[in-house]
Amino acid sequence: MDAKLREVDFARFISGWLTDRKKSADLARFVLRLLPEALNAAETSGLKSYLTRRIVTQLQGVDLAPLAAGTLRGFIAEGRHKGMLDDLLLALHETLNKPETLALLREKIRDELPTLLKLYRADKFLLNKIAASATSFFEEVRADPHHPFRGEVDRILLTLPDKLANDKAYADRLDGLKRDLLARPELAALTQDIWANVKTFIERNASGESNVLQHHLTNVFAEAGTQLAADSEMRAEINNGIVIVLRSFIADQKSGVSRFISDQVKSWNMKQLINLIEINIGKDLQYIRFNGALIGGLAGLALHSAETLIKAL
Repeated sequence: MDAKLREVDFARFISGWLTDRKKSADLARFVLRLLPEALNAAETSGLKSYLTRRIVTQLQGVDLAPLAAGTLRGFIAEGRHKGMLDDLLLALHETLNKPETLALLREKIRDELPTLLKLYRADKFLLNKIAASATSFFEEVRADPHHPFRGEVDRILLTLPDKLANDKAYADRLDGLKRDLLARPELAALTQDIWANVKTFIERNASGESNVLQHHLTNVFAEAGTQLAADSEMRAEINNGIVIVLRSFIADQKSGVSRFISDQVKSWNMKQLINLIEINIGKDLQYIRFNGALIGGLAGLALHSAETLIKAL
C-alpha cells in the first residue's frame, strides 16, 4: 500500500490544479464564503480575545533595540533619511503656522511673562518673532542641500544604530516606551476598530460588493501553484506528508470497515441472505440454470443415442 501511494504525485496534481486560473478563483470564492462565519465563531468563542492577548504578549517579548538598529542602518544606507528630513521640516512649518498652534503657543508664552509685559502685548510680539525665525530656518535648510543642520542630523543618525545596539540605557528606554505604549487603553480601542474594519471588509467581499480580496486570493493561490510546480523539494515534502496521513487513515479505517461489513453479514439470517442473492444475481442464476438444463439434456440425448446405436450393431 505504501509503495502504491508513493507512486502518486499528489503535489503535482495540487500545483496543476492551483495554476488553473478558474479553479483558483473558485477556491478563492469558497474561502471567502467561509471567512465571515469563521470571524463570527472567533468572536463568540473568545478566540479573538485570546489572539489579542497572545499578540500583545509576543510584542512585549520582542527586543526592539537590535531590530530598530538594523532597520535604521538600512534606512540610512539607502539615503532615505535625507528625504525624510525635508518632509519633516515641511510638516513642522505647516503645523507651526496653523492658527490653533499659534494660539496655543501664545497662551504658553503669556503664562510665562511678567504682568507688566502682558500689558504691552509682548506675547504677540514674541510669538511673531519665534514663528518667523522658525519658518525662515526651515526654508533655509530645505533650500540648501549642504546646510550644517543636515550634517548634524546625519551625524546623530549615523551614531544612533550603534547606541541602540550596544548602549543598555538606550535599549531600556526603548523597552520602557514599548511597554507604556502596549499598556495604553487606546490600544484596546484601536484593536477593536481594526477588527471591525477587517470584518466589514471581508463581509463586503464575501457578499460580492467588492472583488478586491477575491482577486488577491486568486493571485495568491495561482502563484502558490506556480511556485510549487517549480520547487521539487517542496513537492517531495508534501507528497511524503500526504502519504503518511493517508497510510494512517487507511490503517485506522480498514479495521473499522471490515468490522462493519462482518457485523452486517452476521446480523443477516439465511432467508435475508438468499433474498439478497436473488435480488442481485437472480437473473444470472436463472441463466445458469437454463444453460445447465439444456446442456444436461443434450448430453443425455447423446449418451442414449450412442447406447441405442451400439445395441443395434
